[in-house]
Amino acid sequence: MNIAIFGTGMVGQTLAAKLLSLGHQVVIGTRDVAATRANRAPNAYGDPAFAEWHERHPDIALATFAQAAVQGEILINCTQGAASLAALELAGRDNLGAKLLIDVANPLDFSKGMPPTLLICNTDSLGETIQRAYPELRVVKALNTVNCQVMADPARVPGTHSIFVSGNDTAAKDQVKALLASFGWQDIIDLGDITTARGTEQMLPIWIRLWGALGTADFNFAVVRS
Repeated sequence: MNIAIFGTGMVGQTLAAKLLSLGHQVVIGTRDVAATRANRAPNAYGDPAFAEWHERHPDIALATFAQAAVQGEILINCTQGAASLAALELAGRDNLGAKLLIDVANPLDFSKGMPPTLLICNTDSLGETIQRAYPELRVVKALNTVNCQVMADPARVPGTHSIFVSGNDTAAKDQVKALLASFGWQDIIDLGDITTARGTEQMLPIWIRLWGALGTADFNFAVVRS
């Protein structure tokens, strides 16, 4: 399957490599291809530049957001939450159409430093904001409650633990569940329509504090049933 990822950060890189290993054709979308290739500076977290990673993954294509949107049968939003709508605007409404968009982003606000707050919360979510802006797009919120390494390889956390999906389109959610199962996810919980993304996005403040307390990002939430 042709899958387009929006965003060149660690989340996009990790998911792209995973999808390629599973036999998918992958393209990563960026605002400016030439600038992305030319940038050799580490990011704010000290991670190597995307250009260095891309040289080690030549089978993954790099394109503009619009070109990636045209190529992808499934789209994955891995941009920073504050920039997601701008990236989708560059992708183009006609190019997005009624495709499935997996929204992995969180509306984190780092303007006052760490820990971040949420730009959108309580009565709205980033997932809903995207769905309202692009009503034909089939938006499914997923994978936003774990670190990118755990997204792609849930076995990094021992035992059975949970991942969530939210969306209005049942068939789209079924596609996402199948993709998550191919990653190794077992406990996939369908929370309901896209408004339930409010809950998973609001898990981020406790996730960030757990990260600091545990000293590792290799952890997850497990829903234990009686």
